[in-house]
Parts: sequence; C-alpha cells; structure tokens
Amino acid sequence: MGDKSPKATQKKSSQKESKASSANQKKQQAVAAKQAVKKK
Repeated sequence: MGDKSPKATQKKSSQKESKASSANQKKQQAVAAKQAVKKK
C-alpha cells in the first residue's frame, strides 16, 4: 500500500500541476504571439 503514502501522493499531484502549468504556458505564449501580430 505504498501508493497511499504522502510522498507518493505529493509526487503524483506535482506531476499533474507541472503538466497543467506547461499547458497554460503554451496557451499564454500563443495568446502573446497573436497580440504581438495584432500590434504590428
């Protein structure tokens, strides 16, 4: 039952957060690129 240890749960949650943050960064970069094109 090592999966229920706090360390394991922290690792899983941190991995999910890192994936979500990277996806958000890609979205922000895409929006920033569109805004930059509009400014030009």
